[in-house]
Amino acid sequence: MRIARVRLGPLVAVVALALGLCAGVASAQTPEPGAAQPVAAPAPKIPKEVCLACHGNPAFAVKGPNGETRSLFVDRDKFGHSVHGNFQCVDCHTNVTKVPHQPFQVQVDCVSCHEQRFAEAQKSGNAKEIATMGFVAKQIDDFFHSIHARPSFKDQSRTNATCYNCHQAHYVYPPQTPIWQAWRMNLPYTCGACHQQELADYKTSIHGVLLLQAHAPIAPTCADCHTSHQIENPNLTSTRLVITQNCGSCHKEQLKTYLASYHGQVERLGYGYTAKCFDCHGYHKIQLVTDPRSTVYPANRLATCRKCHAGASAGFITFEPHGNTDDFQHYPALWLASKFMALLLIGVFAFFWTHSALWFYRSYKERKARGDLIVYPLPAGGVGAHKEETYIQRFPLIWRIAHLIFLLTTMTLVLTGMAVRFSGSFWAPTVAHLFGGPRNMALVHHTCAAIFLTVFFIHVVIMTVRLAKKGRGFRWFGPDSLVIRWQDFFDAFAMFKWFFGYGPRPVFDRWTYWEKFDYWAVFWGVTVIGGSGAILLFHTVVSRYLPGYVFNLAMIFHGEEAVLAAVFLFTVHFFNNHFRPDKFPLDTVMFTGAYSLEEFKREHAVQYQRLVESGELEKHRVPAPSHAFALGSRVLGFTLIAIGLFLLALVLIGLIGSGV
Repeated sequence: MRIARVRLGPLVAVVALALGLCAGVASAQTPEPGAAQPVAAPAPKIPKEVCLACHGNPAFAVKGPNGETRSLFVDRDKFGHSVHGNFQCVDCHTNVTKVPHQPFQVQVDCVSCHEQRFAEAQKSGNAKEIATMGFVAKQIDDFFHSIHARPSFKDQSRTNATCYNCHQAHYVYPPQTPIWQAWRMNLPYTCGACHQQELADYKTSIHGVLLLQAHAPIAPTCADCHTSHQIENPNLTSTRLVITQNCGSCHKEQLKTYLASYHGQVERLGYGYTAKCFDCHGYHKIQLVTDPRSTVYPANRLATCRKCHAGASAGFITFEPHGNTDDFQHYPALWLASKFMALLLIGVFAFFWTHSALWFYRSYKERKARGDLIVYPLPAGGVGAHKEETYIQRFPLIWRIAHLIFLLTTMTLVLTGMAVRFSGSFWAPTVAHLFGGPRNMALVHHTCAAIFLTVFFIHVVIMTVRLAKKGRGFRWFGPDSLVIRWQDFFDAFAMFKWFFGYGPRPVFDRWTYWEKFDYWAVFWGVTVIGGSGAILLFHTVVSRYLPGYVFNLAMIFHGEEAVLAAVFLFTVHFFNNHFRPDKFPLDTVMFTGAYSLEEFKREHAVQYQRLVESGELEKHRVPAPSHAFALGSRVLGFTLIAIGLFLLALVLIGLIGSGV
């Protein structure tokens, strides 16, 4: 083999020294015959000074099997600063046992060496060494699961890349040291040895200009985006998720606002099909937003959106993918919308939770004074044993069916919607997985919303027809109407007087003021939640007529109003109808449709008196529920309450986790 000319003075001296050492060992005193033979001492390791006598010469090079000259130079100083600087060369090049050695027999097994060192560290119990070598062992494991460890597509006899392709063999430096930083900033060229087109693109990007031209250490290299040892196919979901999070390690505020969008919510659930940072901003040619070459520059933005939203129109351009509800200066409409909804939630719950707490306290206090803390007991014979009691119809069958449909669809909407709204909660990915992913979850959500709206509109049509038939004879503000009237305000005021002990508990007509609130709240909820949901569902159509920031507003109104509806339903509504002391633990009237005459007198005394005076009470008399029906109603009621409280817990966990 032809070897380039080198300075031989140092080499001759070192080789002579090595030969002298060997001769000294060979000329040691020979033991007498019959004497015990000593155990042969291990051959001394070849010191690295001997190796560097040749490899430390900058001109030392050989021709490889392909005929190209390959440098075998090892920089003494750079190697001394590496993590392997205190090692002998033959610690890694274990098959080199003599100098000179055979050409092309210098084999290195990084993996076995590091695994052995880790095992030795564990045996020694040295915590620092265990931590260091354990970290390296983890990197090795990550590498073996990466795309670099798999056979090359062009040459199946070798891997895509191995340790020395990235680490330059002799120059592996402690992290965060100046010399490591220099190695890091050269990474694009290291990776570019294989990924040449990616390197060419990167050089033109804002990242590449900052790193390679301005030499700014803050600029990201390949490993900052793709990771160091866990590199995978960029089309895999896991890779898309990791790279998005890596973008956020520098662009923290942008990641925060991205995760608040639907794109980011799906990301947090663990699915990669929605747009990620690089889908909008590009991969290796990323430019500043103000640069005409940027894919999100206003003139280019619509084409970028259309990669996913084929029917997108010009309205998409004004959508704010990083809209910040806390930044009034840049996003005043979003700020105002979020603060309005926050005040609405605070106002509603401040009033109604206070109302419930005072009601509970006053009821409990009165019942304690009477010695009547036990909830109304079942008849002596058990459920359904009150056959002789008079029962009054409260809700017809059609109302009960509609209520059950509303309840079941609402609970499903809460589960599927809140899993997206609070996608960062620990429970949300599990819910998404149970549904088979966000796409299936969205399908269920939209189906339940359609069912809910259909029943709601049927109710509106039926009520409209009935009102038309009644004509002038119907009293819009009469006792049978659900329209709010002045008496409701008087009743509410009287109720608060009772709460504080300044008056008797008021008596009510057919509908109480809190029942009317529940009824009209559905109209408000359908308008806000249904309207904003339709905007988000039919976004391509809406964008033809409205600006894109309407989608940002719709997200705010849809999510916050849904939280309001869910928490109100499972706290205030449950208390008013089931958890107040005179109803606890369950009122089955919405399932059976009827309640006893005694309960009718207590709950709606004004209506009872009116029906008695008009002689119409008998028209409302119905048979008592059968034993089976009453029992089934209780089982159904308790089941739905349990589900509702479970959903409430999920929502509250989500609220707490989001910083509310």
